[in-house]
Amino acid sequence: MWGPSFAASDGHAVMHQNGHGLVDLGSALSATAPPGRNGVAYAPRVSVVIPALNEAKNLPHVLPKLPPYVYEVILVDGHSSDGTIEIARALYPEIRVLTQSGRGKGDALACGFAAARGDIVVMLDADGSARPEEIPRFVDALVRGADMAKGSRFADGGGSADITRLRNLGNRMIGALVNILYGTRYTDLCYGYNAFWRRPLSRLRLDCDGFEVETLINVRAAKAGLHIVEVPSFEDPRIHGASNLRAFRDGCRIVRLILRERFRRAWPAIYVVEPSAAPPTGPPVEATASMPSASA
Repeated sequence: MWGPSFAASDGHAVMHQNGHGLVDLGSALSATAPPGRNGVAYAPRVSVVIPALNEAKNLPHVLPKLPPYVYEVILVDGHSSDGTIEIARALYPEIRVLTQSGRGKGDALACGFAAARGDIVVMLDADGSARPEEIPRFVDALVRGADMAKGSRFADGGGSADITRLRNLGNRMIGALVNILYGTRYTDLCYGYNAFWRRPLSRLRLDCDGFEVETLINVRAAKAGLHIVEVPSFEDPRIHGASNLRAFRDGCRIVRLILRERFRRAWPAIYVVEPSAAPPTGPPVEATASMPSASA
C-alpha cells in the first residue's frame, strides 16, 4: 500500500509519495533557468506537448505566450480540418507537428510524449484554458525535487472561470474516490495541466484514448510511488469552439478506470542512478526509490 505524506508551502500543496521527505518549493519562480537545490541552477530542456483538434482560432492565444526557454513544442494534430497545422507553423515556425495515429486526447498525448526529446515534458491544452505563463511554476517544482508537477485549480492560489457546477461536483466526488482507494490527497483529479521528468513519465504507460487519460496519469503515478507536487493553476474559459468533453459519458469511463487500476498490479517505480561528476541535466538525485509491493 502507498504511504503519502503531505504539507503546504508558499501556496504549493506538497505531496510526497516515495519516502524522500518534504520539499520546500519557495516562492521564486524563474522564467529562465530555475534554481535547483543548494542554489545550483539547472537548465533542463523543456518539451511542451499540445494535443489539438480544430484549434486554429485558439492557438494565437497559446503559442505566443510560451516561455522563451522552451526547448521544443510538439503539436499533435487529430486530423484537423480548420487549418490548425498551418496556423501553428505560422505562429511558431520551429514547432514539430505530428498527426496522431489514433483518436482521442489520450492517444494524442501518448504520441507526443513518445516523440518528446526534452528532460521535462509539459502537457498543455490548445484551447486557451491553460495559461502557458504558468509553465515556470511546474518546471520549478520539478527542479526542486518532484517527479511530477500536477496542476490544481483547487489548491491555494488556483481557480477556474470555466468549470460548471456539475463538472465541479463530479470532479470532487471522483477525486474523493481516488483519495480513499489510493491513499492520496489530490485536490483536483480531472485537470490536464501537468509536467514530468521524462524518465518517470515513461513508467506510466498510457494506454487509453479519451479524456480519462488525466485520471490514468494520476492513479498510475500514485501506484508507482512518484513524488508528486501540486501546483496552483488558474483555468480560463475556452476561447473559441466547444469542448469535446461529455460530463456523464466521460465520468463513467473515469470511474471504471479508477476501479480497474486499483486492483491491477502496480507499475514499477522509477529507478534512480548515482550522480556523476558531469553537470546535472535531470532531476536531483536523493535516494533509491522503493518498489511498490505486488499487492499494491
